[in-house]
Amino acid sequence: MTPALRVTVVVPTQGRPASLRGCLSALSLQTGPEPPEILVVDDGSYDAESVLAVVSEFAAARLIRQERAGPAAARNRGAREARGELVCFTDDDCEPAPDWVARLAGALTDGVDAAGGITRSGDPGDRFAEATEAITSYFQRRQLRPDTFFVPSNNLACRRRLVLELPFDERFLSASGEDRDWCARLLRAGGRLVVEPGAVVLHFPSSGIASFWRQHVRYGRGAYRLARGHTPRVRLQRPAFYVGLVRAGFARGVRCGMLVAVAQLATAVGFGREALSRAEGRAVSSTDDAG
Repeated sequence: MTPALRVTVVVPTQGRPASLRGCLSALSLQTGPEPPEILVVDDGSYDAESVLAVVSEFAAARLIRQERAGPAAARNRGAREARGELVCFTDDDCEPAPDWVARLAGALTDGVDAAGGITRSGDPGDRFAEATEAITSYFQRRQLRPDTFFVPSNNLACRRRLVLELPFDERFLSASGEDRDWCARLLRAGGRLVVEPGAVVLHFPSSGIASFWRQHVRYGRGAYRLARGHTPRVRLQRPAFYVGLVRAGFARGVRCGMLVAVAQLATAVGFGREALSRAEGRAVSSTDDAG
C-alpha cells in the first residue's frame, strides 16, 4: 500500500485574527493518517501580534510574515515554504469540514493535477452569503468552455511542485481573479482539474451590503484583468450566461435574486473602473514618453 503523502495547508491572512482562529480550529480537527502541516502567511497585517497570538494556540500551525503583496503572493510564499508534497489552499474566513484534506488528497490521483471542492455559506441565514454562494455554485455548474473552468482558491489542492512551476500571478494584488487565471493557465498547458464534491468548506465572509458591494466590485476588476488586460486572456461568457445567473438567484427566492442582480451590477462597475484605471495609466505613460 502506498503511504499517504504529507500535506501542507496554506492560509493567507491579513488582519482578521478572530476569523483566523475559527479557520485554524477547523483545520486542527482534520481526519486522516497524519495531521496536516498548517502554514499561515501573514500578508502585512497591521495587528501582527494578534495574528501571532492566534497561530501560537495551535501546535501544528507555523507563521510566516511578509510585506503586503496580496493573496496570490501569500499563496506562492506558502507553497515555497511548505514541507508537504501536497498543498491545500483555503482562506482565513473559511472553515473546512473535518475530512476536507483527506477528500482533496484522495482526488489527486495519477493524471489529476489539481482538485477543488464545494464552498458553502457558513451562515445559511446570511442573505449576502447566500447570494454569493448562488453565484459560485452557478459558475461551477454552468461553465461551458473548458478554458474557463475553475475552482476558487479557498478550496483548492495540488502537488507542491505544480505551484512552484506554475505560481499564482502576483500582479493581481488585492483584486479577485488570480484563481481563475491560475486554473486557465493550468488547463491551457494540458493539466487536468477536477471537483471533489465531498470536500466542503464553509465560508464566513464579512456581512452587510457595503462589504457585499465591495467584494463584487473587486470581482469585476479581476474580470477585466482576465478578459482585457492580461495574457493569456480568459474570454467572457455570453450574455445569456449572466441572464441565467440572475434567474438562478431568483430560483432561490426574490431576495436572493435581487442580491445576485446587485452583485452583477457591482461586477460591471468594477470592470469599468479597472478599464478606466488602465486607460488613465496608458495616457500618463504616453505623456511621459512624449516629454
